[in-house]
Amino acid sequence: MIRLLTVIGARPQIIKAAAFSRAIQKWNNTHIDKPVKEVILHTGQHYDDNMSAVFFRELSIPEPDINLHVGSGSHGTQTARMIEGIEQVLQNALQRDEPFDGVVLYGDTNSTLAGAVAASKIHVPVFHIEAGLRSYNMSMPEEINRIVCDQLSTILFSPTQTGVDNLQREGLTNSPARFADGNRRKVVLSGDVMFDNSMYFLSMAEQQSEVLQKYSLAPKHFVLATIHRPANTDNPERLTAIFSALLRIADKGQTIVLPLHPRTRKLLSVNLLPEIYQRLRSCEHMLITEPAGFFDIIRLERHASLVLTDSGGVQKEAFFFETPSVILRTETEWVEIVNAGAGILADADEEMIVKAADELMGKAVHFPKLFGDAHAAEHILACIIDSFGQ
Repeated sequence: MIRLLTVIGARPQIIKAAAFSRAIQKWNNTHIDKPVKEVILHTGQHYDDNMSAVFFRELSIPEPDINLHVGSGSHGTQTARMIEGIEQVLQNALQRDEPFDGVVLYGDTNSTLAGAVAASKIHVPVFHIEAGLRSYNMSMPEEINRIVCDQLSTILFSPTQTGVDNLQREGLTNSPARFADGNRRKVVLSGDVMFDNSMYFLSMAEQQSEVLQKYSLAPKHFVLATIHRPANTDNPERLTAIFSALLRIADKGQTIVLPLHPRTRKLLSVNLLPEIYQRLRSCEHMLITEPAGFFDIIRLERHASLVLTDSGGVQKEAFFFETPSVILRTETEWVEIVNAGAGILADADEEMIVKAADELMGKAVHFPKLFGDAHAAEHILACIIDSFGQ
């Protein structure tokens, strides 16, 4: 039996883990003699119901076997608690003579960093799903997390060729590094597990989500906007520029749906210019809602005429559903979307945002197949199993 510890902490990781758990279940159903045991550890990085627990229920993901309940804190405090907790779990398993054969990590959160450090220090192989992403913006905590995790990983699963190219430029595809088990680092072009999920859950979302009916939204006659990055929400100048652009787009007649985390909602009255805040409150085409569940966000992404977002995950999911996006950042990890003409980097520049929105809603957009075959999780699991000679 192969024993894997899956570490999650933020809600995007919960969703990604769903694809891997399905792949394990499918494998175990057909390989009774070579089972894979998955233990799910939740660090507690996202700990309120709307941001975490609801996703386990909605996506029918097994509840975590272990929850560290770390909660919020500074980067150092939070990450240190996670490292300590994950290391203890790995050590306890070893003492019970049930050692983990590997740790599976997703993306670029503090939970990812903690899992990589804890596992590598005691020589447990690290498998990094969504490796090779780079914004080249070292002021982003996510960039630091993903770089460190990639350096410590035994197998790096890149969702796209761009990620493989990034790792090659950094010398990770032909690294002389050897791990404690004698293995060398391996880079694999796997496809994207979120593409797996989007295709898998689409029909469920269409059947179960009533978000369009709830808000009387006609398909392709509304715009979806998501804003959550502190670089935007905590900066009055950037936030005001973004909302000034949103109001100008809304004035053209299409409803803008804006699901907001409570923290961001509170910041609007603090960081927006008073006149912009008053216009926002009175704008009939601006619909501010509570955070959207996974099925709701899928329907909104699929049926919007345009997405405006500072989220890497949302811009990518919009691409999956062939909806163009305006990216409210100076850079993106998903450069393929921009290179394909399906997304435009507009930063927090009011004029650039409005211009990009006009351009994308006024032309035919091409969506090439960049993210695999919707079976990435199965390819990843097969590669991990193969690495143990089974």
